[in-house]
Amino acid sequence: MNKAERLFHLTTLLKSRRTAVTAEVLAEKLEVSVRTVYRDIQALIVSGIPVEGEAGIGYRLTPGFEVPPLMFRNDELQALLVGIRMVKAFTDPELGAAASLAEDKILSVLPDRLKGYAENQPYCIPVMSRDDPKRARHLEIRRACEQMQKLSIAYRDEQGQQTERVIWPLGLVSWGDRWTLVAWCELRQDYRHFRFDRIASLQPLGEFFETSETLSLKHFLSTVDAD
Repeated sequence: MNKAERLFHLTTLLKSRRTAVTAEVLAEKLEVSVRTVYRDIQALIVSGIPVEGEAGIGYRLTPGFEVPPLMFRNDELQALLVGIRMVKAFTDPELGAAASLAEDKILSVLPDRLKGYAENQPYCIPVMSRDDPKRARHLEIRRACEQMQKLSIAYRDEQGQQTERVIWPLGLVSWGDRWTLVAWCELRQDYRHFRFDRIASLQPLGEFFETSETLSLKHFLSTVDAD
């Protein structure tokens, strides 16, 4: 969490409390040191956020202070919340944590009418354990896509036959709770997609690739659309 995100989260925590909250409690919530909380409190005050209190006693926002509310239609809010909860359920813990922070930001500035609606959604999307190997695999693949880093994988086909391949990971495709990786395969010299659950092993190579107009996720999708 960078400083800007931390300051927003700190403001959200203070706004959610009716009484003063100690720096120790805030530090635990934010997973930072008490000294960092003191510095962040001062940063909020300098930026114009009306924080009352002092070290050793606690802090709160001045009564009456409000963050301007976000205005959404009911269906717009539902779309956002369902999307966020799907990210939390079906991607890696790191991206899930970012989704949770985004959800907190949205909920903290909703008008009262929408807060009640947000708390009573008909969707229930269970989140897998943070330790689930599928989620760890998702994080490795996502980072490789973002960094454009080649991967060495052992992949099993439908018949259970395993091949070793070097691939250029381009993008992740979701089929609900199942994912496939779109990649350029050096063995086949063509685009291929690989089911996460058939990747027996995966190793970043420390080698990087460059995309082009004729070799990229965008180009792959254009060939699919053409078909």
